[in-house]
Amino acid sequence: MSLFASERFNLLLANLQQQVCDDRTDAWPSDQLRAMADAGVMSWDLPAEWGGLDLASADYLEGLRLLSSACLVSTFVLTQRSAAVRRIVTTDNTASKQQLLPGLLSGEIFATVGISHLTTSGQHLKTPLVQVAETTDGFVFNGVVPWATGATQADFLITGGTLADGRQLLAAIPTDGAGVSVQSPVELMALNASQTGAVKLNRVVVSQKQLLHGPIEHVMQHGTGGGAGSLGTSALAIGATAGILRHMAEEMQRRSDLREFVAPLQAECDQLTADLRLAATGEHAAGAAAVEQLRRQANSLVLRSAQSWLAATKGAGYVSGHPAERAVRESMFFLVWSCPQPVLVANLRELACSGSIVP
Repeated sequence: MSLFASERFNLLLANLQQQVCDDRTDAWPSDQLRAMADAGVMSWDLPAEWGGLDLASADYLEGLRLLSSACLVSTFVLTQRSAAVRRIVTTDNTASKQQLLPGLLSGEIFATVGISHLTTSGQHLKTPLVQVAETTDGFVFNGVVPWATGATQADFLITGGTLADGRQLLAAIPTDGAGVSVQSPVELMALNASQTGAVKLNRVVVSQKQLLHGPIEHVMQHGTGGGAGSLGTSALAIGATAGILRHMAEEMQRRSDLREFVAPLQAECDQLTADLRLAATGEHAAGAAAVEQLRRQANSLVLRSAQSWLAATKGAGYVSGHPAERAVRESMFFLVWSCPQPVLVANLRELACSGSIVP
């Protein structure tokens, strides 16, 4: 039996659908994450030698797609934990693996990442947002990590900085360590329960035992573990769409006139789901371009589906707190989360009616 067809996993999905996480900055999907841990989800991305399942990329993405169809916010939090796990699994630092991986597997430890400043945020600045000085015993971090999901709840933050010579490094920093100041979460348009915000680092001493990768140039290009990569964002967008269409299908049982609009959206969602698996296995006809193509199409679909649901609900859906209203806000997240410039430009052209999403 498939992992995702098991009674255990279906029960998890049902529970996630019923236990809707509050959309507040003082909320946190603790029940949802515990349910995931109890269902074995935390083992998906860990190697067998550490008690994990080490799922193939296509299977892992399928899991993310299904989870996000039930609860986007907790699945997004899960992706940040998984990003931390990948950096830990691929390090040569055995001590860090022994310290962190058992707890990450059981769910007793929560780790997240703060790495956008090494890839997108602040890259236009002359002075790195996080500066690192090397000492005889290790390194000293100073600066601000601008975006860290769940930092208020995390035991460890996987983050990095830049040395004066341009080399970069990644380390596992305890959030209760000296000089670490986790800021209050910022209020977002949606996904507030992810408790995303900044972390200030004031002369934070990092020992060699805490070092995961580097110092090396372009550290983010190393140690990714060959995971789902940016296909993960598309998996969540496709999953969120599936959740929206499930609600619309329920409404369609009472209003047959909606079939005209739900059917083509569902067909498009089914096609993207198939394309996602092909891209993950390297069998997509578009080859390397499939990743960007899928993200453009998934962004477009989740935006259109959410707005279709809102339109179908009429005035009721426009009331704050209605699931359709929330879905519209959550769909906007995909325009800003790890969204490459070509994808953003394509989506802007579609929104401006100056072009269309093309294969």
